[in-house]
Amino acid sequence: MHCDLVIIGAGPAGIFTALQLLKRGTKQKVILVEKGQPMEKRHCPKAKTGYCINCRPYCHITTGFSGAGAFSDGKLSLSHEVGGELPQLLGENYVQEMIDYTDRIYLEFGADEHIEGLERGDSIKEIRKRAIQAGLKLVDCPIRHMGTERAQEIYGGIQKALLDSGVEIMFGWNCINLMLEGDACVGVSLQSANEKETMEIRADNTVVATGRRGADWLEKLCQEHHIAHQAGTVDIGVRVEVRNEVMEEVNEALYESKLVGYPKPFKDKVRTFCQNPGGFVSQENYDNDLAVVNGHSFKDLKSDNTNLSILCSHNFTYPFNQPIAYAQKVGELTNMLGNGHILVQRFGDILDGKRTWEKELVRANVKPTLTDAVAGDITAGMPYRAMTNIINFIQAMEMVVPGFASPETLLYSPELKFYSNRIKMDENLRTNIRGLYALGDSSGWTRGLMMSSAMGVIMGDRLADEEFSKA
Repeated sequence: MHCDLVIIGAGPAGIFTALQLLKRGTKQKVILVEKGQPMEKRHCPKAKTGYCINCRPYCHITTGFSGAGAFSDGKLSLSHEVGGELPQLLGENYVQEMIDYTDRIYLEFGADEHIEGLERGDSIKEIRKRAIQAGLKLVDCPIRHMGTERAQEIYGGIQKALLDSGVEIMFGWNCINLMLEGDACVGVSLQSANEKETMEIRADNTVVATGRRGADWLEKLCQEHHIAHQAGTVDIGVRVEVRNEVMEEVNEALYESKLVGYPKPFKDKVRTFCQNPGGFVSQENYDNDLAVVNGHSFKDLKSDNTNLSILCSHNFTYPFNQPIAYAQKVGELTNMLGNGHILVQRFGDILDGKRTWEKELVRANVKPTLTDAVAGDITAGMPYRAMTNIINFIQAMEMVVPGFASPETLLYSPELKFYSNRIKMDENLRTNIRGLYALGDSSGWTRGLMMSSAMGVIMGDRLADEEFSKA
């Protein structure tokens, strides 16, 4: 099979590449390859069973059209200050323009017009004042919240638009390798999800946009094919859950508070991420049966709790160059302690040096929304440096949000964010391999829905410019 462009991965970066090409009037034959299922066939059995059954051959929450975005809380961060390092490559003003443009596309497909974090100026000033006193920085970032159920409808609309416009989407196919001839990528080798069929697609251009789930795979390809890259960052942390009453002021003023600190003694970067007012803690499964915690929130269905993640950024130096493998080992050890489940522990028990017991959760004010999480001791699996950072950050958060460091505050583990070793590329997103591009979270340049989507739009523009310059 031959095409002009093959895109590996139907997450936000991949689908917005194809979508922007269509908006530019492309005549190229575009094939989108996705390991998982189309939107209408993506269903998590936990909604019926009440517990994770570890779906095979992949997790429906992380795999399929729109990637993990379809089962996330659907928050679009509308500031270039949030979502990765792409502004360092392309410039802050340009990236902000592309975020604004991409946001309008989401609106075309039905995203809520309301933007969180633009009102209640006096409240935000007071929150910022307390953050400064605590040694933390409050990052201004307007949020467009789609909600989990609405996000699925929006991405379903995008899927239909791509198919109706002639983009071929191959569901149930896994890319197993790139095809290189000399210094050029000439296509990809595929294998069906049931591993019974293989095929090759030759293409003038190949875009790899496999998301965080594909970061480890892309790292191995970089080694095999000498794709220029540099060691990236990996985030290790916990998902924190408190009562809505504790977060009420922040939820109403900001919806999502993005706070950054560098707590002593290590002064590593620690940040909050993915805040979900009235939300639910969830489980995601990656390859090798790795269970990690996440969170989401619906537009209509609400819980009594707010959850958010606290992440510690780890940047490794010579001679170590396997940050993803390191984070996976942390997750595997924690999974072992939980017998394959997510661990949950009360903050007070961590400070007291004891594990949490199930009976203690039952009688507490904060009821876990991840009902199959196992009460235990996350400190037995979390590295000392990361655990120290998390404890000190939570205690600093207490000055910003009184009650956040309550003994009953719940911590779930492991929360891991995998980002590929950052692929080296120029301002046209070209790698050192001719005809090969890497986008989104798998490239190491973006984090989250909006920045990945915007990077896809930029890629679509670059490819359209190249197409029309030859016409």
